[in-house]
Amino acid sequence: MARVYNFSAGPSMLPEQVLKTAADEMMEFGTTGQSVMEMSHRSKEYQAIFDEAEANLREIMNIPDNYKVLFLQGGASTQFAMIPLNLMNKNKKADFIITGQWANKAYKEAARYGEARAVASSADKTYSYIPKTTAADFDKDADFVHICMNNTIYGTKYNELPDTGDVPLIADISSCILSEPIDVTKFGMLYAGAQKNVAPAGVTIVIIREDLIGNAMDFTPTMLNYTTHADNGSMFNTPPCYTIYVAGLTFKWIKEMGGLEAMKEYNTKKAKILYDFLDNSKLFKGTVVPEDRSLMNVPFVTGSDELDAKFVSESKAAGFVNLKGHRSVGGMRASIYNAMPIEGVEKLVEFMKKFEEENA
Repeated sequence: MARVYNFSAGPSMLPEQVLKTAADEMMEFGTTGQSVMEMSHRSKEYQAIFDEAEANLREIMNIPDNYKVLFLQGGASTQFAMIPLNLMNKNKKADFIITGQWANKAYKEAARYGEARAVASSADKTYSYIPKTTAADFDKDADFVHICMNNTIYGTKYNELPDTGDVPLIADISSCILSEPIDVTKFGMLYAGAQKNVAPAGVTIVIIREDLIGNAMDFTPTMLNYTTHADNGSMFNTPPCYTIYVAGLTFKWIKEMGGLEAMKEYNTKKAKILYDFLDNSKLFKGTVVPEDRSLMNVPFVTGSDELDAKFVSESKAAGFVNLKGHRSVGGMRASIYNAMPIEGVEKLVEFMKKFEEENA
């Protein structure tokens, strides 16, 4: 059976090279006589896999030594609680920019532990743009400012970071991690669920500046305290071993691709093919203002619910799957993460042109 072009927002497609390597090593990793799935996380064999994965991530993201890299569980959604429990600890205040569903969930969760303030929001236009802010908009006494760097559902992305002054900036980068270079030093913390651009669901990557660790609220559960995981090398309990292994394979693949500068060039080329078509189409229309468009998630509509449904049905039959938009917004969405080949986007556009000719 031929592999389809999978435009899922997550879990999403992985590089074929990664899948083939994982398949080849499924029964036995190296000369260990066992699968990574069967290894003790306390074994020297698994520790070597873990250490190599972290080292490669640090290299490709240029992560400074004063940042801890943690491999955690619970998805990015658990971070919505961990962040305020650990960081909303001085003035019990934090600022949020609401650019979509996930940013809003982070904001609402933080409001349970302190004073959460929505500085700006793009809800007025269905999150189709990134609201502009200035340094004066933020509370200098806030313990942190939180943003969602790339909004999976709505297809928007920060191309210019907000100026938060000395207040640590925290960013959810779940759907844009490793898609292009990012200056880690501009952030107090970055976090990402792996299932969009890194590995199968199961591991959450946290990159956190060391000075932000160690001041959790007194009632913070042990497993939700960053100190617990930082002090134990992400091995306080059994980590998602196999997912971390696959993440490590993806990090190697990115290095072989030429690193994050090469990934950005590749992803920009892919996105341009689709956006150029949408900008000139007589039937399809993108839903995001051009200056805030994501390289990873491209939502679009025909303007007719009936035609949208027809397109999703016919595209699936033609081997383009998971193009249906999120249930909260409808329409269509093509998620074109790192592993999506340029050929996949080119063939999708060919299909869209044909659909347009037959239905416009």
